[in-house]
Amino acid sequence: MSHADLTDEQLVHKMLQAERDLVSARFKHKTNTLENTSTLRVIRRDIARLRTEARRRELAGSMGKGSLMSTHARSFSSEGGAVAATAEKGGFLSGIVDKLTGKE
Repeated sequence: MSHADLTDEQLVHKMLQAERDLVSARFKHKTNTLENTSTLRVIRRDIARLRTEARRRELAGSMGKGSLMSTHARSFSSEGGAVAATAEKGGFLSGIVDKLTGKE
């Protein structure tokens, strides 16, 4: 499935998840637990492709820059957890720390 086949909401959600994956991969790389460092490059390029597709859609729809992101970002939840729930627990980084320490 290409990025052009996704709905606007799916595109934004995929972009947000990829950005979270990049943060996680960078954290693992810094702690020497990332097995394949080429994944950093793959994730960065996928994010660039997603952003390009989002901007193409914004231009085609005569929308302002970042309007797709602002419209659909609130409905994003990563790995089944709601955004509000992670904010109450201490944010995104607490989830990473929980994964690394086994508290999940």
